[in-house]
Amino acid sequence: MNIPTNNQKLIKWVKEIEEMCTPDNVVWIDGTKAEYDRMIKIMVDSGIAIPLKKRSNSYLFRSDASDVARVENRTFIASKSKEEAGPTNNWIDPVELKIVMKVLLKGCMKGRSMYVIPFSMGPIGSPIAKIGIEITDSPYVVANMYIMARVGTKVLRVLGDEGEFIPCLHSVGKPLEQGQSDGGQWPCAPIEKKYISHFPEERMIWSYGSGYGGNALLGKKCLALRIASVQARDEEWLAEHMLILKITNPSGKSKYVAAAFPSACGKTNLAMLIPTIPGWKVETVGDDISWMKYGADGRLYAINPEAGFFGVAPGTSMSSNPNAMRSIEKNSIFTNVALTEDGDIWWEGIGYDAPGKLIDWTGKPWVQDKSNKEQKPAAHPNSRFTAPASQCPSIASNWEDPAGVPIDAILFGGRRPSTIPLVHQARSWNHGVFMGSIVGSEVTAATLDVKAGIIRRDPFAMLPFCGYHMGDYFDHWIKVGASSKPDKQPKFFFVNWFRKSKDGNWLWPGFGDNSRVLKWIFERCDGKGKALETPIGYMPTVDAIDRPASVSAEDMKELLSLDKEGWKKELADVRAEHYPKFGSRLPKELLSELEAIEKQLG
Repeated sequence: MNIPTNNQKLIKWVKEIEEMCTPDNVVWIDGTKAEYDRMIKIMVDSGIAIPLKKRSNSYLFRSDASDVARVENRTFIASKSKEEAGPTNNWIDPVELKIVMKVLLKGCMKGRSMYVIPFSMGPIGSPIAKIGIEITDSPYVVANMYIMARVGTKVLRVLGDEGEFIPCLHSVGKPLEQGQSDGGQWPCAPIEKKYISHFPEERMIWSYGSGYGGNALLGKKCLALRIASVQARDEEWLAEHMLILKITNPSGKSKYVAAAFPSACGKTNLAMLIPTIPGWKVETVGDDISWMKYGADGRLYAINPEAGFFGVAPGTSMSSNPNAMRSIEKNSIFTNVALTEDGDIWWEGIGYDAPGKLIDWTGKPWVQDKSNKEQKPAAHPNSRFTAPASQCPSIASNWEDPAGVPIDAILFGGRRPSTIPLVHQARSWNHGVFMGSIVGSEVTAATLDVKAGIIRRDPFAMLPFCGYHMGDYFDHWIKVGASSKPDKQPKFFFVNWFRKSKDGNWLWPGFGDNSRVLKWIFERCDGKGKALETPIGYMPTVDAIDRPASVSAEDMKELLSLDKEGWKKELADVRAEHYPKFGSRLPKELLSELEAIEKQLG
């Protein structure tokens, strides 16, 4: 076997894993198209991948029913102390966890190949990028990593003989006896044996038993957020669950926006937005993760550490997100969507009825019956597409700039039918951190076993992804702000596309019309844009935002009104239910912001 590196630390680690997991052979991934094609052929030949006749170089996969999403209750932050992991993470003592996992990992790759994937999160050689090495026994993971990261020998060249890397070990957890095969079935372990484990002090990830998404593509949430958030704290930068977009006005001036939203709040749609305002243009830098560091000029610069999109399929259509639909026309991987008779994909919310008889995500025949409200969906609600970011029609020309792009504005948002206005602006950096710390979405009894209207707090949209105590995470944000000059800092905004009228109708059309809010944000970053100072920050005057034809003057007034009583209840909930979770580690600056707003509301 030819080992394509002289990095002795890496060679030693790979050898240790080989001895523990006992694969049939070891393959170092070189990053070539020929090798990607070979991975796909292995899976097509085994019956796990289905070629899609209607989409060039695209394939459909169906996972096991127990392996369809991130498994939060099997995801662990194994810091040395429970206090360090904080109240929002599942903690297990790292010594105990390693004992349990080593039993599972011993011989776990028997009958399989062990793939060594050198990958770069961020443009190769960028001062903001990080290098990881994922060891896996899944060709599905290899193929997806080809799309989601920069992989192969070129990464090893940058790593060099002495370079540091983040070791990421993954196994589907299903060893094969001699002559045994998967038989065309998705390999994984039972739910109780799945472990997605992070060792923050060692900068190490071990994942066992799942072959799906963020559980198995370890560069994504595991490295780019959970481990990177700890690195960012220690190295004085920011690893965030944020999209990055570029917005350009009619005169050709551009600004860059980073935005954090909990799930189901239109994050990918905003990243790929097509404006409804004439002359304005929005381009995509990233749709999910942002790494930010200060540049020599004192401004905050961001890269998208990923190279692809791992998007939720259901609800994606030519009306909701045409740029996403065009991104997946070729060279894409689909997981748990439905298959049409002519060899194409379909899912609920794709924008047209199911074309005849389908094969659903479980492999069974499925015919759409609109009269049957109990009919199970053809595509799993968390079914996915994996597509190269370079195929997105709205991708910015400088999206891979190693230096990153300068961030002018940071947005937070949630799905809030009441209280939160369409948009408001923070008065300062610390006020912006306060806004990020109270992000939440209202849920219904249909989605969670809770009383309708309960607010599920998701600070900075990082609840499942922060790799350490979230009180310390808030404090890190405050320190990052204190280390920069106010005139160089991005401005903070809170947006809410989901405000409803008293009779339950949407007040704002959303989608492309969100560009009208971005226009005001753009103007505010230039010190323009009409606004009023209120207890919650700066709010647009009723005529400051270009009103869509579908929104009445009365509705616009409602969207931009300050609901004093609603905000009093909001802050009372933050004070009584949310902030106490963080105990003595909650920064005093955030309590000061809370008290100031309470006082101004009266």
